[in-house]
Amino acid sequence: MISQVSPTLGDVTLVNRVNSVTIMAMMDALAPYHPTAVGAYTRFERQPEVERTQRNMNTASLYAAYHALSGTVPSATPVWREMLVSAGLNPDDASMDPNSPVGIGNLAGTGAVAGCLHDGYNQLGGYADTTGYAPVNSPTELSDPSRWQPDLVRKGIGIYTAQQFVMPQMANVEPFADFDPREIRVPAPTDSDPVNWEAYQAQVDEVLAVSANLTDEQKMLAEIFDNKVRAFGASFQVVSRGMGLTIAENIIADFLVMLAIHDATIPTWQEKRRWDAVRPFSAIEHVYGDELVTAWGGPGMGTIEIPASQWQSYLQEADHPEYPSGSACVCEAQAQAMRRYTGTDELNWVIDFPAGSSRIEPGMTPAEDLQVIIATWREFAETCGDSRVWAGVHFWPSIAASAEVCGAVGDATYEYFASLLDGTAAERGPAAALPPDPRMNDRSG
Repeated sequence: MISQVSPTLGDVTLVNRVNSVTIMAMMDALAPYHPTAVGAYTRFERQPEVERTQRNMNTASLYAAYHALSGTVPSATPVWREMLVSAGLNPDDASMDPNSPVGIGNLAGTGAVAGCLHDGYNQLGGYADTTGYAPVNSPTELSDPSRWQPDLVRKGIGIYTAQQFVMPQMANVEPFADFDPREIRVPAPTDSDPVNWEAYQAQVDEVLAVSANLTDEQKMLAEIFDNKVRAFGASFQVVSRGMGLTIAENIIADFLVMLAIHDATIPTWQEKRRWDAVRPFSAIEHVYGDELVTAWGGPGMGTIEIPASQWQSYLQEADHPEYPSGSACVCEAQAQAMRRYTGTDELNWVIDFPAGSSRIEPGMTPAEDLQVIIATWREFAETCGDSRVWAGVHFWPSIAASAEVCGAVGDATYEYFASLLDGTAAERGPAAALPPDPRMNDRSG
C-alpha cells in the first residue's frame, strides 16, 4: 500500500513520511519488551521476562503500525484494518492499558502520529509547500538554463501533467538525530551554470556518453536503486539474515535504516531548494537543440542518433531539482549507519535479475539471466550514486556532493539509535518544524 503514497516507490520524501512514523511507532511498542531499550515518543514500564513473548511483541507492533498507518494514510484504513484481522486481532480494540500488548501498541501508534504531527512535513495541510517555492522555468520554456525546469510527464494518450517540486518543505523537517541540517552545505553546482560554458557542455556530454553506452547491468541497477523500498529493504535483509535477527530485532534494526534515510533527506532537500539546479534533459536540449546526438533511444530502441530535443533519460526524473542527489545521500547515510551497526563494511548482497525482468524494457532486458554481487557497503553507496547518472537523471557532481557530506548523517542517526537501544536517550517532546533556512535564496556559494 506504500504505492498509494509513491506509485513508483521512487519518491523518498513521501515514502519517508509513512515509513518513519510507522517504524518509529513499532520501535516504541517493542522497547518495553527489550532488556534496555526505550521509546522515542512513548515510554512504558519494562515488561517482565514472562511477558516478552513473540506473540506479545507481534501484537504490540502490529497495533502500533495500524495506528501509525491510519494516521498517515487514512484513505487506506480499511486495508490496515484487514492487516490486523488477518493476524487474528481486533482493530476496534481500543485498550490503552500500558501493560498489555494491545494497549502498548495503541499508545505507541497514536503517540508516534501525535509526536510527528507538526514536524515540518505539513501533514495537516495536505503536505503542501510551506516555503513559497516557484520554478523560474516553465515546462515549455527554459528561461534560465542553470535552474530546474519541471518536466511534462505523459499520463496517457495525449495527456500530460507538469511536475511540481515535491515537498520542498522537507528542508524544514525536524531530524530525529542530534545534528543541525543548516550546518550541512554543499558547494555551488558551478558546472550547471552556463556562464561556465565548457564545464556545462562537458557535463552534458558525460551524460550523453553514458546514455549511448548503457549496459544491461547498468540499466537493471538503475532500476533497483530507483525503487527505494526494494533497494534499502533488500540490502538490509542481507544483514538481518547474516546476523540471525529475530522478528523484533529485525524491526528495531530496520528503524535504524529508516532513521538514516529520513534524516539524510532533510539537508538534501534544503540544498535542492537552495540551488534549484537544472536536470540533464533540460541542459541537453539547451546545448544541442535539434542537433543529432548519439544516445539510448527509448525502450527497445538501443543506441541511435536522435535530435537532442527528443533525448530522454532511461528513468523518469523525479519531481525536484537536480543538485545534490537525494539517492546518493540516503545511500551514503544508510551505508555508514549499517557499518556502525554491524561493525564491518561487508555486505555481500547478491541480486538476481532474470532475463527480461526490466520494468523499462520488459521481455528484453537483461538479455539473459544476470547476477550482480555488491560486496561492501562502500560499493553499495557508490553503485547507488552511479546508478542515478546511468539513469540519466543526474550529473556526476551531484553524486560527489552527496557522498562528501552524507556519511556524517549516518553517524548521527546511528548514535541516536544506539542511545534508544541502551536506554540513555531522552524522551522526545512533540516535533516542531525548523525555522526557514536563512540561506534558502542564497545562491552565492
